[in-house]
Amino acid sequence: MNPELRRRGIYLLPNLFTTGALFAGFYAIVQAMNGRYEYSAIAIFVAMVLDGLDGRVARMTHTQSAFGAEYDSLSDMVSFGAAPSLVIYEWALKDMGKLGWVAAFIYCAGAALRLARFNTNIDIIDKRYFQGLPSPAAAALIAGLIWVLHNLGYSGNDARWYACILTIFAGVTMVSNIPYWSGKDINLRRSVPFIVIVAIMLAFALISSYPEGMMFALFLGYALSGYVLAGWRWVRRDKGDRPENTDATS
Repeated sequence: MNPELRRRGIYLLPNLFTTGALFAGFYAIVQAMNGRYEYSAIAIFVAMVLDGLDGRVARMTHTQSAFGAEYDSLSDMVSFGAAPSLVIYEWALKDMGKLGWVAAFIYCAGAALRLARFNTNIDIIDKRYFQGLPSPAAAALIAGLIWVLHNLGYSGNDARWYACILTIFAGVTMVSNIPYWSGKDINLRRSVPFIVIVAIMLAFALISSYPEGMMFALFLGYALSGYVLAGWRWVRRDKGDRPENTDATS
């Protein structure tokens, strides 16, 4: 074996966050098998937070690596692909027969295709927008539905059609070409008006007062925002392609 390859290690700090996200996704699956669906939903949200931190920690500490990028992608497939599809299937879709597992598979396959496309297009797409719904947001949409309805006293059987429609919607939207704002153009080092800090404080207060409802509403709004943005772009492009009206001359 090449001595250089044997000496080469991996960066601990960012991969620690990635491992935490992977554990949270696996934990969500285990809790769903035990019928603890609320714990599963919360675990998926925890995985989403940890997934958002690992890349930022790697950039801040200059510990990016090809291994970390691959490990993060595999972790995302478990936490935001397999886990949500299996949890929603166990909670609501398993009594729907073939339609139930087909809906869960559409979501799982959509997440896999979304991650593969993201990895291959990462250097050529507009960094300001995602192509299709990001898999963490799709997972949060599924987890939010389970969390909200479970706390309201609804069983999975009561909500099976809502769950089926939302699962298929999330899976298809992940592989669509609909643009979603990425937030990567936000400069945290730039000064902002005081009202922005007040708005952030109010947002935290609202989320803490009703976390499951606010989180579900937030990600549902984000999922629909891509269709609004795509429609707005289509209208602008349609207007730009129309020839200007001119008076007829004889």
